Amino acid sequence: MRNHTMVYEFIFAGFTDSSTLQIPVFIFVLLIYVTTLLGNLGMVLLIKINPQLHTPMYFFLSNLSFVDFCYSTVVTPRMLMDLFVKRKTISLPGCALQMWFFVHYATTESFLLSTMAYDRYMAISNPLIYAVIMSRRVCAQLVIIPYLFGILNATTQTTLAFQLNFCNNNIIKHFFCDIPAVLSLSCSDTRLNKRLLFGLSSSFGVVCMCIIIVSYTYIIIAILKINSNEGRRKAFSTCSTHLTVVSIFYGTLFFIYVRPSSGSSSSIDVDKMISVFYTMVIPMLNPLIYSLRNKEVKDAVRRLIKGKGFL
Repeated sequence: MRNHTMVYEFIFAGFTDSSTLQIPVFIFVLLIYVTTLLGNLGMVLLIKINPQLHTPMYFFLSNLSFVDFCYSTVVTPRMLMDLFVKRKTISLPGCALQMWFFVHYATTESFLLSTMAYDRYMAISNPLIYAVIMSRRVCAQLVIIPYLFGILNATTQTTLAFQLNFCNNNIIKHFFCDIPAVLSLSCSDTRLNKRLLFGLSSSFGVVCMCIIIVSYTYIIIAILKINSNEGRRKAFSTCSTHLTVVSIFYGTLFFIYVRPSSGSSSSIDVDKMISVFYTMVIPMLNPLIYSLRNKEVKDAVRRLIKGKGFL
C-alpha cells in the first residue's frame, strides 16, 4: 500500500460529458422526476383519504408508491445537480449513504412486489375469508418484512464495500454509487464482495420470483375454475396491472445485472441508459400503470377532480 495514494472522495463520470446534451437531458430527467413525485405521492395521498381504497391491496400499493418515491429521490436530484457541475465529487461517507439507501429501497421493492402477488392469490383463491386472513396486523407484518430484508441487504453490502481500500483511481464510471461501479475502483481483493453480491442478489431474486410464480400458478388455477367469462375477466384484471409492473421491474434488473459486461465505453453507456430506466423511469411508470389500468383508482381520481368526495 506504500506505493498507492489513498482515496478519500470519489468523482462521478456523470451521465454525459457533452455540453450540448446537458440541457435536454436535464429537462428530460426533471420532467421524469416531477412526474414521479406527483404520481407516487399523489397515489399515497389518494389511498389515505379515500375510505373505499382502505383495503390490503391498496395498502401494499401505497407502500410501493412510497418506496418508488424514495428509490428515485436517492439518485435523481444528485444526477440533476451533477449535469452542471464540472467536478462531480462525493465523499466516501456520502457514497456509502447513497449506496445504502439505493440497495435498501431496491431490495424492499423486490419483496413488496412478491408480497402483492401473495395478496392477489389470497383475494382470488379465498374471497370469502380474504378480509379475515389479510387483517391489519398481517398486512403490517407483510410490509415490515420487505423493509427488514432491505435493511439486511443494504447494511451487509455497504459495510463490506467500504471496508475495502480505495487508492489511485477514484473516478466512478457512473452517475451514482452503484455497487459494481464502486467495487471496480478498489485496490483490495473484492472476490468476497462479488460473491456476496451475486449470492444475496440471486437468493433474494429467486425467493421473490418463486413467491410470484407459485402465487400466480394458484391464481390461474382458481381463475380457470370460475364458470362465467365475466368473473374470469374481472379476476384476471385485478392481477394484470401487478404482472405488468413485475415484468418491467425484474426484466430490467435481470438485464443490467445478469448480462455480461465488456467494460468498454459503449457497454458503460448502455449500462447508464438502463440504469436511468430502472432508477427513474420505472418509479414514474408504476403509479401511471396502476392509475390507467385500475378502475377503482380512476374512479377515485375522477371524484377527487370533480370535488364529489368519497363518501
